[in-house]
Amino acid sequence: MSSVTILIPTFKEEHALPETIETLRRLDPQPDEILLVDGGSKDATVAIAQEAGLRVLHSPRKGRGAQINFGVANALGEIVCVLHADTHPPADAISVIQETMSDRRIALASFMPRLVGPKGTRWGSTLHNFIKTWYAPLLTRPHLFVRGVRLLFGDHAMFFRREDFIAIGGCDERLVVMEEAGLCINFTQLGRTRMVRRWIRTSDRRIAKLGSIKANYIYLKVGLMWAAGVREGLVDHYPDIR
Repeated sequence: MSSVTILIPTFKEEHALPETIETLRRLDPQPDEILLVDGGSKDATVAIAQEAGLRVLHSPRKGRGAQINFGVANALGEIVCVLHADTHPPADAISVIQETMSDRRIALASFMPRLVGPKGTRWGSTLHNFIKTWYAPLLTRPHLFVRGVRLLFGDHAMFFRREDFIAIGGCDERLVVMEEAGLCINFTQLGRTRMVRRWIRTSDRRIAKLGSIKANYIYLKVGLMWAAGVREGLVDHYPDIR
């Protein structure tokens, strides 16, 4: 089986990280590597990761795109899964990743995100996240939509072959948000994209803070701006919620 690196790009994640680490400890089998790439946190993020025994690197440049690029360049695994610090994979995630990527026709894959908070699952926003993988390419890249391409996003815990990521040039480092959408489109040069029918649990903290309507409006607004070619300053329209 191919070796797997779980790559966690972080910035000020001291509150979310401990629970995520506990979830990763329950993975069976375990990944070959858990690599945290920090973007200059001044809180306890790095200390928590080091105490838990994670491999920690400090990215020379802040921003998820840049941190993912730096992490993949230094990853030991043949397959890399990019996991947000507030996202929790199922216990058999590594087996699912290895089995999925054994199909060489698949260039990029992910899980299905389920938005969860103290009050349970937010099914409305969870459904919207699923539908968005269809309507986003239909609206922004219809020529890819008719080929069966579905856009995958960061809270899906995307995974791919390390060599393929390097071959397509990685993430656009100008992007702090929406970096995964461009990455997804670039991966279609090499093969299919697939969302595995397995839930991955991700925090509803943004929706809890902003409200469902406002949060989903922001997701749509930023996505349309990205589709229109905006790259610099997208993060200004995407509130930083930790």
